[in-house]
Amino acid sequence: MIGFTDDSRELRAGDIFVCIKGDNFDGHTVAAEMLVKGASAVVTERDLGLDKQIIVPNTRKYLAGLASDFYGNPTKSLKLIAATGTNGKSTVIALIKHILEQQGHKCGSIGTIGYDTVRKTYPARLTLPLQKDLYRLFREMADNGAEYCVVEASSQALAQDRFADEIFETAVFTNLTQDHLDYHKTMDNYFSAKRMLFDITKSAVVCIDDKYGEKLIKYIGKKYPLTTYSALDAAALYAVNVKSSDNTMSFWLASEQEEKSFPVKLALPGIYNVANAIAAVGAAVQVGVNLEDATGALFDFPGIRGRSEVIHDGDFTVICDYAHTEDALTKFLQSVKKDTGRLICLFGAPGERDIAKRPLMGAAAAKNADYLIVTSDNPRFENPDDIISQVCKGIKNTSFETYADRKEAIRAAVKMAQKGDVVALCGKGHETEQVIGDEYQPFDERLIVKELL
Repeated sequence: MIGFTDDSRELRAGDIFVCIKGDNFDGHTVAAEMLVKGASAVVTERDLGLDKQIIVPNTRKYLAGLASDFYGNPTKSLKLIAATGTNGKSTVIALIKHILEQQGHKCGSIGTIGYDTVRKTYPARLTLPLQKDLYRLFREMADNGAEYCVVEASSQALAQDRFADEIFETAVFTNLTQDHLDYHKTMDNYFSAKRMLFDITKSAVVCIDDKYGEKLIKYIGKKYPLTTYSALDAAALYAVNVKSSDNTMSFWLASEQEEKSFPVKLALPGIYNVANAIAAVGAAVQVGVNLEDATGALFDFPGIRGRSEVIHDGDFTVICDYAHTEDALTKFLQSVKKDTGRLICLFGAPGERDIAKRPLMGAAAAKNADYLIVTSDNPRFENPDDIISQVCKGIKNTSFETYADRKEAIRAAVKMAQKGDVVALCGKGHETEQVIGDEYQPFDERLIVKELL
């Protein structure tokens, strides 16, 4: 089949060139040049007056369809399940994958923590890859015998039409809190992007602990089967008798349709992970797993790298987590705060991302921790000191110190930790790199803590 690309630097003679209008570059501006360089055709969204142009309403959607065709329409042999929301997506898809595998199904996954094609795993630079890479991964999964694929459907991926004409078996909505407004500009736009997933699914699992969940339920109406869930209130699936102990949660999962409830023990802390577990069970049930089998599978769930992960447990404890929004910081810090000792929170805000959330993150950390260390988190091309200054504007009535160098910040945190303290390293989670400028520099907090201790 003829090759294709949307990257002008990668064009080979005979390729179809797809013109994509991005934030910083518009492929339409080089369409004529691509034909001179040997493109067999250019795909555009408007008439450029060129020979060999193909005009379509949406070049991003066309690119997804082209990628699917190029890789032999791999999703025809895969059952797709997606989770979307601001927080919890990675945990939900990991839990769904675990439940399905416990039932004997081969399952691939695509998300922030990495891409698993059943026989091989790849690190993730994007939560959901661009069209060509996405369908290459689907092809690899299908070739490896996967029956299911669970994906994190990010708002950017949905807004950018990275999926071809897919219909998901079921889709999970976790929550919506402020994030990515550098891209979406308003919360309404952000919600609308998330909502797109629920136009391309056969069923849905929606959290009612969030006002946007309620809005989504009204939007869905009676289009298809819908399961509501809650860790706090009554729903189609909900938690009762919730207890926490030693970074684990235990509860009974109750169902409106079952006469009995089912015990669950989960190797993750926090009431928000109770909600994530119920979401995963709801998705598994929507694709045919028995409720008792789904809840039973959670007992041996091993946890997730970079999600409430204990990386040192001695006189004091060091835990790392991906929490990088106001809401995620609040929930994570509340889940690990102990009655004895201090909670020392080390965190930063990412560069070239939603600026408005930075002081909100500072305020959330100040409210829920005893001492703060504000540092860098993938500053990219921004000045780390400027980012730190914006975060610190939200800190009130809590002592803090700042370090532009994240390793020095970690050194300070473990040096000040005393018996019984908890050091919470927030923002990096599973990541093993720090993005400075356009360089991805090795940075694994597990190795750094091990070295320092």
